[in-house]
Amino acid sequence: MRQQIQRGIRAALGLLLLLSVSGCGFTFSPEELYSLPQLPAEYTELNNCLNQVLESGAEYAAPVSGSNIQPVQLEDLDGDGAQEAVAFFRNSAEEKPLKIYIFTPRNDTYEQAAVIEGTGTSIYSIAYEDLDQDGQKELLVGWRVNTDMQALSVYSLRSGQPEELIQGTSYVRYAVNDLNQDGLWELVVFRADEENNGIADYYCWQEGELQLRTSARITSTMAELSQQGKVRSGVLQDGIPALFVTGVEESAWMATDILAVRNEELVNILLSDVTGVSSEVAPFCALYPEDINSDGITEVPHPESIPSWGNVGEEICRRIDWYAYASDGTKTLALSTYHNVEDGWYLRLPDSWRDQILITRTAGTEESAVTFSIRGSDTEPPQDFLRILKLTGSNREVQATRGGRIILRRQPEIIYVAELLDANSSWEYGLTEDEVREAFNLITTEWTAGES
Repeated sequence: MRQQIQRGIRAALGLLLLLSVSGCGFTFSPEELYSLPQLPAEYTELNNCLNQVLESGAEYAAPVSGSNIQPVQLEDLDGDGAQEAVAFFRNSAEEKPLKIYIFTPRNDTYEQAAVIEGTGTSIYSIAYEDLDQDGQKELLVGWRVNTDMQALSVYSLRSGQPEELIQGTSYVRYAVNDLNQDGLWELVVFRADEENNGIADYYCWQEGELQLRTSARITSTMAELSQQGKVRSGVLQDGIPALFVTGVEESAWMATDILAVRNEELVNILLSDVTGVSSEVAPFCALYPEDINSDGITEVPHPESIPSWGNVGEEICRRIDWYAYASDGTKTLALSTYHNVEDGWYLRLPDSWRDQILITRTAGTEESAVTFSIRGSDTEPPQDFLRILKLTGSNREVQATRGGRIILRRQPEIIYVAELLDANSSWEYGLTEDEVREAFNLITTEWTAGES
């Protein structure tokens, strides 16, 4: 009895905490949480439903990856404006131990509507997507089969009970996108073939069913894709939607593939027929395709080394050339930047600076600096014209205003400043204070829990 009471308390606390952070309009203090305040009737009944499952011998088994990792999740699955409760359990005594319970709100209470069962070591991930745009969301469930394998299943609840649209296909990552622009969402699943080559399987809607249409080869292995690799949806230069697939080889090299639909077939527009790999291979710089210049087109980063001086013991400084691709594989230079990933900022480089500058980076305990210099000649040394600093010390406010420095950005523990040095005023391509501020940007960190 004591175990049942404790289990019920834990379940109630978990539900209360879920409701407090799920945007349902409930907020609770720690004291209120432990005093178990009276819940609305429907949530009290939901708690009773969850306790019944727990008392049958099950335990919570929340998804271990992705953005949805709560043991109980509220989601409007049928589009009626009311949220269903999706709860994740494991019952080791049963043949199919992994359980996903779906509870539907009915007249101020919750009723069990469906149960999805699976085998394996854990529920890897869950996503909710209205793939066929009928107003009802499908469930994309990743099952961890063993330490080396994951299986993806897609379930529809349109008939009231789970209908498995895709049955447990092996995968490492997946993505949803309307690649053929028919108004429906397709599914692209990334896996390894028998020879460990990277494959992208393209599932689209045919006669009301989600079916495998075609497959395309990608450059990266699944190991290269699963670690630091990323899959991003984007847009090509001619307005065609695409998937940008970046794999990383031992943190040294990155290969980017671009997948698009042509004549109803999924094609890798960068894959060489001769080499069998992408034409976009470059040193890894912790950057991935994005719309770097906010023009609605996704650009691919390509690092190029910049000559440096005075950088003894420092990393190689690189210029990042961002290319926009068309669906035929041709590319256009959209923008060049210097990305200082270590310090969290980047600078848009004017076209006039190309092949005319040197870069030096120095780092201390409370200050790091990047100095931009005009290349010299055989008889003249480089001339410094711009310096950007990251200040982190306790006296950073004082340091930020020293010597006419330009404050670029403030963060809670950091101040970014710039100095226009002597050569800036005499160089024809020098910048004004406003131009420095406009060219300076912070690197925004993308958080992900491990699932595309």
